[in-house]
Amino acid sequence: MSECILFRRTLTLLEQKNKDTDTLPLNKTALEILKARAKVRHIRSNYVFLNGIGGKINDRNVIRAFHAALKKSGITPCRFHDLRHSFATRLVQAGKDIYTVQKLGRWKTISMVTRYAHHYPESLRSGIEALDKLRENHITILSQSKEKGATPDAQPLDLIGSGVRI
Repeated sequence: MSECILFRRTLTLLEQKNKDTDTLPLNKTALEILKARAKVRHIRSNYVFLNGIGGKINDRNVIRAFHAALKKSGITPCRFHDLRHSFATRLVQAGKDIYTVQKLGRWKTISMVTRYAHHYPESLRSGIEALDKLRENHITILSQSKEKGATPDAQPLDLIGSGVRI
């Protein structure tokens, strides 16, 4: 069971497996869908999404509809639970911090988030390219060091004839 407060743009999850109550923000897309559903909602029901006779939708029917959509789209293999992985992965790849992903996905620990959020190599590129920006703007600490073995006129290291000097 959940409660949607449109003017606050929140969804409160009241009955959960872990017995907790969570309030989550709604994005623009979810809000538009809920507002549209509110206009056609059955007058005698508190449910937003209804079955054919105006009652609660059976959980099994949601899974059947999900599998029918997968078949129609040609997406295989995919389980309903996989959507949690996609949710976390897309947030991380969009640059959202891990704490935000944890709270939105309602995971208890950061380590659980890392099991769900996956990177692809291209999503890591901006992290490694940060080193190029640092290199352009900073001299290495070693070249400034007065420690044993460091010389005031230390030369940059040439990476095996690649032309890249560090």
